[in-house]
Parts: sequence; C-alpha cells; structure tokens
Amino acid sequence: MDTHYLYLAINIGSVFVPFLASFYPKHAFYKHWKSYFIANSIVALFFIVWDMLFTHIGVWGFNYKYLLGIKIYNLPIEEIMFFFFIPYSSAFIWYSMLYLVKKCPLENYHKAITTFLLGFSFVVAIINYERFYTFYTSLFFFIFLAVIYWKKVNMGYIYFGYIITLLPFLIVNGILTGSWIDEPVVWYNNNENLGKRIATIPVEDAFYGFVMVAATIVLFQSIEKKPLLAR
Repeated sequence: MDTHYLYLAINIGSVFVPFLASFYPKHAFYKHWKSYFIANSIVALFFIVWDMLFTHIGVWGFNYKYLLGIKIYNLPIEEIMFFFFIPYSSAFIWYSMLYLVKKCPLENYHKAITTFLLGFSFVVAIINYERFYTFYTSLFFFIFLAVIYWKKVNMGYIYFGYIITLLPFLIVNGILTGSWIDEPVVWYNNNENLGKRIATIPVEDAFYGFVMVAATIVLFQSIEKKPLLAR
C-alpha cells in the first residue's frame, strides 16, 4: 500500500464534510468565505512561519514515508494545507453551533474560563522557559487570551465549539503523531516539550490548536460587517 498520500488524505478527509455542508441554503457558510479566508490567511501565515522556524531547529519534523515529497522551504505541502483545512473544519463547527445551540452552555462562564487559562498559561510558560514548544505555545496562548480579555470578546461559543472539536482533534492528531500507524507522520523532540501525551499527542497540541482556531474565528468575526447570528 502506498503510504505517501496519508497526510494529504487526512487533510482532505477533515474538510470534506464541512466544505459540502457550507452550501446548506438556510445557513450558508460559503457566503462568509471572503471574510473568513482573509482571517484564516493572516493566522495561517503566522503559524507557517512558526512551523518553519521550529522545523529548522529540530523541535519537530516530518516522516516522508507519509508525504508526497513536495516542500515549501522546509515544510511539506501537506503541512501548509493543514493550516487552512483544519481551521476551516473547526470554524464551520463553531458556525454551526451558533444556529444549532440556541443558548451557549458556557455563556455565563467564559470570562472565568479565560481568567483561569490566563493564569495557567502564564505559570506554565514561566516554569518551562527552556522547553521551546511548551514555552512558546504557552506564551502565545497567554498573549492571545490577554488580548481577548482586554477587548472583552465573548468566547462562549468559541470555547464550546472547541470542546466539540476535541474528538476529531484526537483522531486527526492521533494519526499524525503515530496512533494506529507504524510510525508518526509528525515527530516531536521531547526535550522541547513536557513529555506528557494524550495517547500519542503532546498535550501542548491542544493549546496550539486552540490558538490557531480561536484566533481565526475572532479575526473572522471582526472582519465581518454584520453579526453572524441571525436566526
């Protein structure tokens, strides 16, 4: 079996259903594509540069057994696609929650959650300043939430939507980090992270993924001229 298409297949599989569902007439996500892709491109650029730097210094790397072999600088093309396909799927789930869940379960708790996560990420960053992945993920997580707190952004649906995405997150990142396959698609240098894993997934990935998705959604909302929620 040719394994070189695995990462590509994961990307396409992750976005396939959300892409098709974006054309649902009643709540058509495709009508917001212009604003969404501007936001996504800005956030993706930041993460791509971060990814390139960390790949260069060996914080993580890639197993070309599962890749097409096409690179942009030092990143596989599939890794570049990841920063567009995964946020799209997650943003679509968040967008769907706006309509499917009439009252956000976290509406009265999002400020407390943000405050707790601010303190938590600050402590983790300070304690782990020598571990590049842990430190910078915690730092950017803290900075993002500090801006959110300062701007008084309502994070209720974003937190709720991210919780919903955790199951597909565990499946996708599980495969990428070696669950159910012989070798990981993406390997990590454990000297640069906590060494704590959810199955095969570094715990830092959950916070890394949150910033990537939440920053895209927050920026998307700020670009949109009209409220997205119109029942």
